[in-house]
Amino acid sequence: MTDTPETDKPEDAASDADSTTDIAPASVAPSTTPPPAAATTPAPGVSAAFTGTTADASTAPAPHKKSNTAGLVAALAVGALIGGVSGAGVSVWAVTSNMNNRTTASAPVGPATITVNDAANATKITAIAATAGPSVVTVSVSGDSAAGTGSGVILTEDGYILTNTHVVTLDGETAHPTISVQSYDGHLYTAKLIGTDPITDLAVIKISGTFQPLEFADSSKLNVGDDAVAIGAPLGLSNTVTSGIVSALNRSITVSSSAAPQDGTGQTPNDNNGSGPFNFWEFPGPGDNGQGNNGQQQAPQSAAQQANIFLPVIQTDAAINPGNSGGALLDLDGKVIGINVAIAGTGSTTEGQSGSIGVGFAIPSNLAKRVAFDIINGGKATHGLLGATVMDVMGDSAITDKTVVGASVQSVTDGGAAQKAGIRKGDIVTGFNGLPITSSTDLTAQVRAAEAGSQATVTYVRGGQSTTVTVTLGELK
Repeated sequence: MTDTPETDKPEDAASDADSTTDIAPASVAPSTTPPPAAATTPAPGVSAAFTGTTADASTAPAPHKKSNTAGLVAALAVGALIGGVSGAGVSVWAVTSNMNNRTTASAPVGPATITVNDAANATKITAIAATAGPSVVTVSVSGDSAAGTGSGVILTEDGYILTNTHVVTLDGETAHPTISVQSYDGHLYTAKLIGTDPITDLAVIKISGTFQPLEFADSSKLNVGDDAVAIGAPLGLSNTVTSGIVSALNRSITVSSSAAPQDGTGQTPNDNNGSGPFNFWEFPGPGDNGQGNNGQQQAPQSAAQQANIFLPVIQTDAAINPGNSGGALLDLDGKVIGINVAIAGTGSTTEGQSGSIGVGFAIPSNLAKRVAFDIINGGKATHGLLGATVMDVMGDSAITDKTVVGASVQSVTDGGAAQKAGIRKGDIVTGFNGLPITSSTDLTAQVRAAEAGSQATVTYVRGGQSTTVTVTLGELK
C-alpha cells in the first residue's frame, strides 16, 4: 500500500500526496502546417453521413432499441495498450495513443463516412452513428520524434474540439505538436492547441470553419447497465462505431501524467525503461495505488513535478483500442456521457500494442464539459484541494482493527480545508459528495474533479462513529 496524499497546502501543491499535477495549459505554438487546399466546411446534415444509400434521418424508419445480444461490445476510446508485469489480477493497465516512432503520421485508413445499406432495417445504433458521426473527428499529431492518431469531439459550431492531453502531447513527448484534424467526410484541417489540463487528461484544440457540435448529457444521471455507443478512430480507422453498456460508475484509476515537457525538449517523464518515448500509463490492481513506494509518503512535489494523476471514470465493457483516445461515449439519445481515456490490460505484452479485454474507462461528461469550457473561456481549469495526506485503510499498519474500507488520514495541512472542517489524523474518509470512498485513489480523484473553491460534503469514521461535514475546497496549484 502506498501513502497517497490527498491534498497539499492551498498555496503549495508540493506536499499533496495525491500525486496529481495541476498544470496551466501548455503554451504551444499553433501548427505551422498549411491547411490543405481541399479543406472545406463539412455539411452538418445527417444525410451526409451515409454512403451506400440515399437514406437520411428524415426518410429512415424509426430505429428500434438495441438488442441485448451478449456479443455486442462498445469500442470505447483510448490509446494503445503496452503490456508490463505487476502483481495482482488485472495488473498493468497501460495506455498511449495510436503512436509510432516517426515524424509523420500515416493517413487514417477506412471509410470516410458511415455506411447504411439497408435503411429499412436500421437500428437505434445506426441512427446515433449517423447523427453523431459528423461531430467526431480523427486527430493526427506529430512531434520531433514521434507521431500518432487519436479522436476528438466537436464542442462548438466554430470548431473547438475536445480530446485527451496524451493525444496532443504524444504521451508527454512534445510541447509543440503539429496537429491536423480529419472530419467525418474526409476533409483535413490544421488545428491549433488551445490548452491542456493534465490533471484530467483533457485538451482543447481548434479548427476553422462551421461544424456540428455534440450535446453533452448529465453523467450524474447514468445507471449501471445503461446502453453506450462509442465513435472514434481505433487504429486510425475513422468513423468506427461500437456499442456496449455502462459496467460500473464512480470508478477511480491512477495513470501517469502526460503533461507536456516544460522545457520543450521532448523528454518524457516515464520512458518505459527505454523501450520508447511514450508515457505508459499503469493502472494497478487491488492493493496498490500505483506509486510503488511501499506505503511511504512521497517527497513533496510541485504540481508540475508530480508523475501520476487520479481520474474518476465510467467503466464500460466496450472494446477500447489504440487511436480511440478522446473519442465520444454516447447514450441512446446521441449525447456525450464520457470522453474515452483508458483501458485495462492483462500485462502480458512487453512490446507493441495490445487491445481490449472488456474493461474500459471514460471521463464523465460533466467533468469533461467543465474542464473544456474552463480552458476555452479562461485558459485553464481549476481543481480542488482538501489539505490532507491519505492512504488506503488496508495498507495502514496503524489501524489494527480494520472494519471499513476508505482513505485513512495521515496528516492535515494547517489552515487547509480538511482541518477547518474538523477532519484530523486517524479519521477514515468513506464518502465524498455522497459517493462512496473505498481508497485513497477514490478520494483524490473526486477532490481533483471538483472545482477549486467549491463546497463538498465529506463523510468520515472516527472511533466507530460516522460524521459528515461540509468543506470548502482549496486550489491545487
